[in-house]
Parts: sequence; structure tokens; C-alpha cells
Amino acid sequence: MNATITLATARRIMSQLRNDRRTVALMVLVPTLVIVLLYYVMDDQRSFAAWAPVLLCVFPFLVMFLVTSIGTLRERTSGTLERLMASPLAQLDLLLGYGLAFGVMACLQVALALTVSLTWLDMRLAGSLWPLVLVSLLNALLGTALGLLCSAFARTEFQAVQFMPVVMIPQILLGGILVPRDQMATVLEWVSNVLPMSYAIEAMKLAVMGADLNGDFWRDVAVVAGSILLALGLGAATLRRRTP
Repeated sequence: MNATITLATARRIMSQLRNDRRTVALMVLVPTLVIVLLYYVMDDQRSFAAWAPVLLCVFPFLVMFLVTSIGTLRERTSGTLERLMASPLAQLDLLLGYGLAFGVMACLQVALALTVSLTWLDMRLAGSLWPLVLVSLLNALLGTALGLLCSAFARTEFQAVQFMPVVMIPQILLGGILVPRDQMATVLEWVSNVLPMSYAIEAMKLAVMGADLNGDFWRDVAVVAGSILLALGLGAATLRRRTP
């Protein structure tokens, strides 16, 4: 790993994003706009307070996965990635550079969504703000890391999009949003226990409720952070130096 090469890769991606306003708008604005829409659809502060943290957990995850997987694949199909990999650039340097650049966008996304929710939409927190920020940011980074990993297995942008229902939807359905995990069938609960989104949702619930940040919260945070690192490592291991 070379920090100079990683930062150079991140700067290149950020430069490209500055010239792609639609992608930036999708990453930064869409989660906030959906939360605002939910607020006016429900027209009930109590119901909104129950669902807003869920959206703060889910939508950054989905949007960052979609944008990252398609953006990385676009560089592969255009030949840019192959030219980069012909240089001394290591696979891990490349993915960390992508992760850093999209991580900056994730920070902007989460900051805007939280600012609008806590001010304009008057979302109330029972505890401190920083656990909510931490979990939201980790979830966006998880979507970024999984998007980078899945892009290695897709050859077209359509295939990259097809990974969304395979990778994303089961995590949302089995994460405990609709049905508590301990009330699911035994097999589904086992599957839920190995999905990182389950731990992100549990950590978000603890952060919003203002519960004591005990071992359960930090265990969930550690699992999500470890999943991010694992996805980046697997992405580096499966990244091909030549495009088939």
C-alpha cells in the first residue's frame, strides 16, 4: 500500500465527480429529498420519528452502493482501469482511493440528511448526536465498499444494477426493519446474523433511543467497520489487471 498513490487516486475521482453534477446530486441530495417526502406523506411527527432513522440507515447504503458500483464499472469498460492497473498501482491502493473519494461524498450526504432532519423536520433525539452520525457514516461507507466489491463481478452497468436486489434487498428485509430478527424463522435469523446491515440497524436503534452505549452498540459498530474492511480486501483480491 502506498499512501501517495492512494491519495492521488482519490483526487482523480473527486475531480471527475466535480464535473458530473448529476451523480453528485444523486449521492448527496436524493436521501435527503426522500426523507423530506416521507415527512410530508406521514404528516405525523411520532411516525416520522420512528421511520426517519431507518431511512438514514438504508438510503445512504443503497445510493452509495449503486453509484460506486456503476462508477467503478464505467472506468473498467472505458479502459481507464486497465491503463491504471498497468502502472505500479496496487489493487488495494486503487480501491482505497475510490473508497476515500466516495467516503468524502458519503460524509456530505450524511451531513445534509442529518442537518435537514434535525432542523427543518424537527427530528428529536433521545441521546447524543454523534452515535447517529457515526452509524450513518459507517452505513454509507459499507454501501461504498460493497459497491466496489460487486463491480469486480459485473461486465456491464446493467449487471451492476442487478446486484442490488441480490445484495441489498435481503439485507433490508432481514435486518429487522419490518419484523424483529428474533421473531423470524430460525433459518432466516441465522442468515440475518451474518449480514452486516443487521448490525447497522441495531446500532442505529440504540443510537436513536439514547440507550447507554454499552458493549452491544460497540459490537455492532465493530462488525460494520470490519465488514467494510473485509469488502475492500476481497475487492482488491478479485480485481483483475486486465478487462476480459
